Amino acid sequence: MPGRVVVYGVTGSGKSTLARKLAERTGLPCHSVDDDLAWQPGWVPVPDDEQRRRIAALVAEERWIIDGMFAKWRDIALPRAELIVALDYPRWVSLSRLVRRTVVRCVTRRRICNGNVETLRGMLSGDSIIVWHFRSFARKRRTIRGWVADPAVPVVRLTSPRETKRWLALVSGNDGSNRHYHSRVRGLSGAEPPQESSRGSC
Repeated sequence: MPGRVVVYGVTGSGKSTLARKLAERTGLPCHSVDDDLAWQPGWVPVPDDEQRRRIAALVAEERWIIDGMFAKWRDIALPRAELIVALDYPRWVSLSRLVRRTVVRCVTRRRICNGNVETLRGMLSGDSIIVWHFRSFARKRRTIRGWVADPAVPVVRLTSPRETKRWLALVSGNDGSNRHYHSRVRGLSGAEPPQESSRGSC
């Protein structure tokens, strides 16, 4: 498994969950874009120049996983990445996950994105994460498919939760070995080894 990995996908696709699972299997440090880079308490966004400073320091390390990539600092992160894992799910999959997740967070008042809390009022506002899903869905899918068509960085494109589960099972066995990763990933969408060459997920 490469040492510098970006998990990318449409809002609600499960980037953070997959990034954490990859970290558990590989031992790579996992960094949350929304917790570490994008948000301050009170839903105050971190200024763009500070986000760029933070991501530059993070990707200068030799081992990491990040659970997203914003356009405002993609020029810093992308050249350092050794692998992009792209979740290219149908809209109904990501949207249903997003709505369910948001409702649960509103009810439980779970703290997310550097200590913030989602509310039902916010969920129904014009600035909600659900509205952002609709605004950003097509653009993010174009980005993924552009990477697959012309991969400056190796790309694994996963098109369903089942396919993602299969791929994750190949990343590392119980012995921690990744020796089967490249040889067995061939059957997955956009994942043949030669081709592996504004809001966040909150």
